[in-house]
Amino acid sequence: MHVAYLSLGSNLDPERHLRAAADALRARFGEVAFSAVLRTPAMGFDGPDFLNAAAIVRTELDVHALDAWLHALEAAQGRDRSGPRFGSRTLDIDIVLFDDLELAPSGDSHLQIPRPDLRHGFVLQPLAQIAPDTVVPGDGRTLAALWAARRQHAVRLPPADLRLD
Repeated sequence: MHVAYLSLGSNLDPERHLRAAADALRARFGEVAFSAVLRTPAMGFDGPDFLNAAAIVRTELDVHALDAWLHALEAAQGRDRSGPRFGSRTLDIDIVLFDDLELAPSGDSHLQIPRPDLRHGFVLQPLAQIAPDTVVPGDGRTLAALWAARRQHAVRLPPADLRLD
């Protein structure tokens, strides 16, 4: 069994899409640990605020099969990948960590694990909340230590009025 650490985000009808994602994750993987949901300003474009969260799932799927399943879930929620990289979206779910795997993009695969987005507060803060003692492969520090170091230079993101657990 593998352990996958996911980031979730939405800024188009985010409450509906994050609830649907949480329901789909529970239906597919059983017990899922969810962080608090945070409100985050759009980065790299003008748009509505995002709601962001993190989740931990246990799965028999390998990293590529899980990524494909998550893309199908995004598509089922109306995700359009034809637009700009930074833009509004119904649902965005990314694999941030997967066991102790380190994976660089190669060939047709865009996957990079640990995901570079881990440096952003909207990814790191919720992951550190639910998995503080998890060590980041290739870095050697825990999520809590990374958040503590980053927190000195970042604004804590406010919680949203939405619970996924």
